[in-house]
Amino acid sequence: MEVRTCKNCGKLYNYIGKITPVCPICMKELEEKFEACRKYIKENPGANIQKVSEETGVTMKMLKQWVREERLTFAEGTLVGIECEACGANILTGRFCPKCKQNLTNRLTSVLKPEHGGDASGRSASARMRFLDE
Repeated sequence: MEVRTCKNCGKLYNYIGKITPVCPICMKELEEKFEACRKYIKENPGANIQKVSEETGVTMKMLKQWVREERLTFAEGTLVGIECEACGANILTGRFCPKCKQNLTNRLTSVLKPEHGGDASGRSASARMRFLDE
């Protein structure tokens, strides 16, 4: 394990990878804030990101991060203030709008389809492993 300094409080803690970017105490506080935001959004479905920030005391930056991570989702028709990274459309959660997600999925699927003359793994017959006889 690696010892790091918490970015929030400045205390040392055992870093266990991407799971714990801050110390356990700050992580617990963040999770409590997340739950408060999630509860507020559920109870106030028309609330936008600005209103949630004001009412819960959580920064806009943190709320946007949770939305990008798809941990928070706002109600349909709410102006969240987060744009699709591909086309710029207003989105409620994630990094891409549904249309751009579908386009990316289609492009990835077409790239991964096996070519003619290949086996089930998508490799051609000439790309198979060969053994040399002695």
